[in-house]
Amino acid sequence: MTRRWTAHELLDLVLDAGTFVSWDSPVDLTGVDAGYRAVLEAAAEKAGTDESVLTGRGEVHGRPVAVVVNEFRFLAGSIGRAAADRITAAVRRATAEGLPLLASTASGGTRMQEGTPAFVRMVEISRALMDHRAAGLPYLVHLRHPTTGGVYASWGSLGHVTVAEPGALVGFLGPKVYEGLHGRPFRPGVQVAENLAAVGVIDGVVAAEDLPAMVEAALAVLVDPPGPGQLPARPAQTIGDHAAWDSVERTRRTDRAGVRDLLAHGAAGTLQLRGTDEGERDSTVMVALTRLDDQPCVVIGQDRSRQAPGHAMGPGALREARRGMRLAEELGLPLVSVIDTPGAELSPDAEERAIAGEIARCIATLTTMKVPTVSVILGQGCGGGALAFLPARTVVATEHAWLSPLPPEGASIIVHGDVDHAAEMASAQRVRAADLLADGVVQHVVPEVEGETRAELAVAVAAEVGAQLRRMTRASVAHAS
Repeated sequence: MTRRWTAHELLDLVLDAGTFVSWDSPVDLTGVDAGYRAVLEAAAEKAGTDESVLTGRGEVHGRPVAVVVNEFRFLAGSIGRAAADRITAAVRRATAEGLPLLASTASGGTRMQEGTPAFVRMVEISRALMDHRAAGLPYLVHLRHPTTGGVYASWGSLGHVTVAEPGALVGFLGPKVYEGLHGRPFRPGVQVAENLAAVGVIDGVVAAEDLPAMVEAALAVLVDPPGPGQLPARPAQTIGDHAAWDSVERTRRTDRAGVRDLLAHGAAGTLQLRGTDEGERDSTVMVALTRLDDQPCVVIGQDRSRQAPGHAMGPGALREARRGMRLAEELGLPLVSVIDTPGAELSPDAEERAIAGEIARCIATLTTMKVPTVSVILGQGCGGGALAFLPARTVVATEHAWLSPLPPEGASIIVHGDVDHAAEMASAQRVRAADLLADGVVQHVVPEVEGETRAELAVAVAAEVGAQLRRMTRASVAHAS
């Protein structure tokens, strides 16, 4: 287990030196039962804090942020009425002042000495947090060891980005309570940070020492304004009259640029989110907060390198993508969707997990988004899985990208009863980027250069996307004024 940080130590670690200003008023113990009062006074003496939470504001690399930090040494970080009211007040103040909020938890949950009156205060904390999110303000959560009970089931699980420290026990029900109630131990390894990240409940595992860097990366996207862009735009040129089948074969090559290349060479400060945050994860789709050619945005991208026979893009991947869409809309960030898929999963399991419904919901969400949206057909654009990422205000395609209702081989089987006419079908169905441009499906085509590297194509695509986002942002500002 990693070091157990105190609340004061964590504030000193994460915030810029000398920037923390407390928002806490002294706890009023008037009317508190003498026995419980003695318990609270002893806890304060042990912890060096007057309650189980400290709140205030500070700066992380010069960016202002509000903070709520648990102190586990104060009655195991439990939340009584005073602590709950302190948290609610801090969240409300952060909202009023337009500040992003960082919470770091370490708690056994609701304080048993105060019972139901303390327990129901979790509702008020949650209400305040949802108002904070509704105001378009970021909420970041860092779960320390241990975080259980009502804390985890309320303000510990409502972050836009949620991480936990290595090896942290994180769970709804404490394992000791489970064993006492059921007479058998809780299955080991379930309520551990690394497992929760692997199954898509939290976004990752981040040590406290690395928390400042993570917070800075998130705020650089969520708070900092767009920049002018630095990537060289590729000059417009006449698109070659390539055979459709040539493009299909090119995009199927393993050395073809993918979404990871786009983020590696065309973006900075990328913070990848993992899973739906509801216990589902599919690596065939990436969701990330990033600055693409210095334009802050949410990227949802189909990762072709993770799609293979037996591991196609399933319903969970589309649910992850919709999480990214929701984040973009809630935080007021542009959304960039990257299409590169040989097709969504076709299986009985996918049917029972609502693959068709998820495709429909992705399309419906994208068509109703209010933030700027750009979709990029980067390579293969096959079937409903590609269509789920397509609707956007602006659609960009690379010169050899393509879009079709089925793989050309599948279309050949339907029309001709064999796969031998795949090339013919690709041409007849107008799948090429040039055809998509002529038909109005695509608005911009990024030329490809023979012999170019993956990085060079990725930079060219990022430059075009950045230019489109800047254009839409300027148009939005002009319309508002």
